Amino acid sequence: MIAEIQKLMKDDIAGDPISGIKWTRKSGEKISRQLRRVGIWVSAGTVRRLLKKLNFHLHVNKKTISGSRSPERDRQFKCIRRARRRFERQGLPIISIDTKKREMIGLFKNPGVKWARAATPVNDHDFRKDAVGVAVSYGVYDTEANRGYLFVGTSHDTAEFAGDALALWWKREGSNRYPHADRILILADCGGSNGNRVAAWKCALQERLCDAFGLSIRVAHYPAGASKWNPIEHRLFSEISKNWAGHPLTSYETMLKYIRTTKTLHGLSVRATLLKRNYPTGQRPNAEQIARVNFRSHRTLPAWNYTVAPARDM
Repeated sequence: MIAEIQKLMKDDIAGDPISGIKWTRKSGEKISRQLRRVGIWVSAGTVRRLLKKLNFHLHVNKKTISGSRSPERDRQFKCIRRARRRFERQGLPIISIDTKKREMIGLFKNPGVKWARAATPVNDHDFRKDAVGVAVSYGVYDTEANRGYLFVGTSHDTAEFAGDALALWWKREGSNRYPHADRILILADCGGSNGNRVAAWKCALQERLCDAFGLSIRVAHYPAGASKWNPIEHRLFSEISKNWAGHPLTSYETMLKYIRTTKTLHGLSVRATLLKRNYPTGQRPNAEQIARVNFRSHRTLPAWNYTVAPARDM
């Protein structure tokens, strides 16, 4: 039978000359039908097992082709590296920020597996009407201290929500860890509530951090399509997702528990706070609020690098 399969596929085989892995354009069902024509009755499942013995491998689509890349991408990465080194030398805080994936709270399937006596029964469909609520998590990751803080909102991801989260982080953690700091370096993506083109985000920085605490905020945005390089993605969010993998987030307290118990061998620790305030979408700052922002663009790639300073420094 194997010889017959090889004969049928001789013109439809490709392979890697180094590893010996082979592949074909024909499916198990198609090969099974062709074998029946020559008097060999065998199922498609058996064909697939035989193909594995012949060193054929199944493959899925692989995301390796990058989209359009900004010609300034490498310059921005170098700019971020220089800024980080400068703040590190001076002992100033460097934080990475982003919004985690929106989660529905209730008996819904959570991707992943867990060691348990039996599978946990969950809803067969993820309907919003069956949810206790939604969770919008805004994360702040201190790259030098290896500490994370997630602020779990119950409404929407807005610039106002991001500003409140950062102000609470500074009040509860940052000011204690960096008592003499007058500047913060923020690493952020280009889009979302803290996008580089969002005026409400800059107003939130001005009102909730700069004016409230006398801080000067240096912001460096990663280029579009480069969010995976933002430290919070692979050093905080991924660890939280692994900690609650396979566990339904049945309540806000359950979600907060999994966030707070996230730890790594490298010393990561995480805090979490629930913010029940409603943050409506569509709120835009007026001309007066925008004019009050003490905003300065940097000469190197100004769209991605800027500083917001306290109003009294204008």
